Amino acid sequence: MSILEAIILGIIQGLTEFLPISSTGHLYLGRNLFGLKDAGLLLDTMMHFGTLIAILYFYREEFAKIIRNPFHKLTLLLIIGTIPAVVIGLTFKDYFEEISKTGVTIGWEFLITGAFLWFADSIKKGSKKMEEISWKDALFIGSFQAAAIFPAISRSGLTIAAGLFRKLDRETAAYFSFLLSTPAIAGAVFLQTVEVAQVGREDISLTALLVGIVSSCLFGYFAVKWLITYLKKHSLRMFAVYVWILGIAVLILQHFNLF
Repeated sequence: MSILEAIILGIIQGLTEFLPISSTGHLYLGRNLFGLKDAGLLLDTMMHFGTLIAILYFYREEFAKIIRNPFHKLTLLLIIGTIPAVVIGLTFKDYFEEISKTGVTIGWEFLITGAFLWFADSIKKGSKKMEEISWKDALFIGSFQAAAIFPAISRSGLTIAAGLFRKLDRETAAYFSFLLSTPAIAGAVFLQTVEVAQVGREDISLTALLVGIVSSCLFGYFAVKWLITYLKKHSLRMFAVYVWILGIAVLILQHFNLF
């Protein structure tokens, strides 16, 4: 993997981890575009590590509060919201890994993501703020996060949609979605790191990996900050149309064995 490829893949990971268009699906497409099908687990782990740094920095004040007061309401919300993804992820780990490697379902998953975004955008605007989020809201949103374990189902897309379904205002839905992503991303990085240690290091230069981490971190931070502001006044439908077009293109290419 060249430095330029690492930069581009880092940009893809950073932006799509938080924009509601699926990072795993885009990273799969990016690896195939550059002929890096075998880069696999180590590359994914390091790219996710970059976005983990970005989200930890963005929410540094919230996590400082949790460290100072572990029994804060926010701690409970994050634990409850993370449970569904942990249960589903560990139960069906081998299945999700297999479909992620083959990419056979990603076209359909992009289309499903678009449907959720379009439908959520049509819901009457809610007014709940962060301090009004209940444990039921967190569990509901966390259940949608669990469904996003499929490779091209957008985690941020589904959790933002779930927040809108629970009558959170748009800014709060995005804010809580990204906050809830932190333990999920951290858990994924930990499990992938353990697996990388077991299977051995892939043939990717350390420089390229470091460049990819920095790239995904910078663009991940930008994506979080931009989307929270964007959703105050703008629609999700732009993203729905984008993933529909992408999903249809993938299905056509797969049908003719071009991808």
